[in-house]
Amino acid sequence: MTTPQQPKFHQLTPPQRLGWIEQHAGIDSSALQAFTEGAGLSLEQADHMIENVIGLYALPVGVAQHFKINGREVLVPMVIEEPSVVAGASFMAKLARPAGGFTASTTPPEMIGQIQILEVSDLEASRIRLLESKAELIQEAMTYDPVLVSHGGGPRDLEVRIIHESPIGPFLVLHLIYDVRDAMGANAINTALERLAPRVQSISGGKVHLRILSNLADRRLARSQVTIQRDQLAFDQFSAEDVRDGIIAAWAFAAADPYRAATHNKGIMNGVDAVVLATGNDWRAIEAGAHAYAARSGRYTSLSTWGKDAEGNLVGDLEMPMAVGIVGGATRVHPGAQAALKLMGVTTAAELAEIIVAVGLAQNLAALRALATEGIQRGHMTLHARQVAIAAGAERDMIDRVADRLVQEKNVQVNRAQEILSELS
Repeated sequence: MTTPQQPKFHQLTPPQRLGWIEQHAGIDSSALQAFTEGAGLSLEQADHMIENVIGLYALPVGVAQHFKINGREVLVPMVIEEPSVVAGASFMAKLARPAGGFTASTTPPEMIGQIQILEVSDLEASRIRLLESKAELIQEAMTYDPVLVSHGGGPRDLEVRIIHESPIGPFLVLHLIYDVRDAMGANAINTALERLAPRVQSISGGKVHLRILSNLADRRLARSQVTIQRDQLAFDQFSAEDVRDGIIAAWAFAAADPYRAATHNKGIMNGVDAVVLATGNDWRAIEAGAHAYAARSGRYTSLSTWGKDAEGNLVGDLEMPMAVGIVGGATRVHPGAQAALKLMGVTTAAELAEIIVAVGLAQNLAALRALATEGIQRGHMTLHARQVAIAAGAERDMIDRVADRLVQEKNVQVNRAQEILSELS
């Protein structure tokens, strides 16, 4: 007698999926309540987060499966409105498992704070005076956040640059390099800059103007690598070599052309932003840093690299700034962000950054594989058809019936969905 096959995760209802996660991830159901309808962020909490609050705005939370990162199994929450992203990342994570999954690493969590110094009569002399006072300035900055210092953070270095050409002429820029530990770091750095500014002004002989962190966090990098065994690449009529070489050729397009690179990197950010948003971090800061880093050579290019190893396997690499935190800000206030961190088993900002960059690499691979083989629309079409069916007025079981017809006809348009809905009603 055959045993009925258990439904796959995507075939379960949302409450059943939460139950599955509770059972398989060993997480208490109370930790996941923030993801249920009507729970999560309250209106009162929201009113304290931003100004002029009138309500709440919801987005779907999906869970990417099959991720193995640095040898650890991870269920990854992703907040995103675009179909195919969660499924694509999950499938690429599954393909990566035979070769061990993803490896990831981070550099120390050092952020850059900038002080702009204007009205300097002798730029080089002022620069030298500031550098000669480096030890004094770092020591003073050490006193500003004793809690952070007690956790191993605080100022690490000080640099002074001359901006020779600008719309207002030359000026000085001081960089305070600041280790922010498990925080994103904006508040710690900006506070340190404000308090250090009078002394900097006195030493430089100029006028301190802007005092603000930089979102080009090129000292706080996250990197992920993956190998996809050649035998995992073939599907349908596509041979493993054709898929591999097609992915590499698609990446080469992005490496060489900024018009393609912009869309290529957007695909990476589909994965990155979804996890950043799920954890209450600043996705705008991550976006700004990523695209600035992609243009650091003076030409905008791909954030990722794809090639093949000696055995003919596909290998990928992604390196980008990753200024995320697990303490402070919305991450501490938003119940959903706290639930997301618990779901991933994250205990440090470095662990979170490693997960995020691995998801970005997986999503990049999903997009390249689709583009290089069947085209981006085929895999996207089924999920998009559901949205179109809903937009046409379909409800409950009618959604899938209308969507199936749209996909069969390869005509995913609202007007056609309305016609099908009328026929079936």
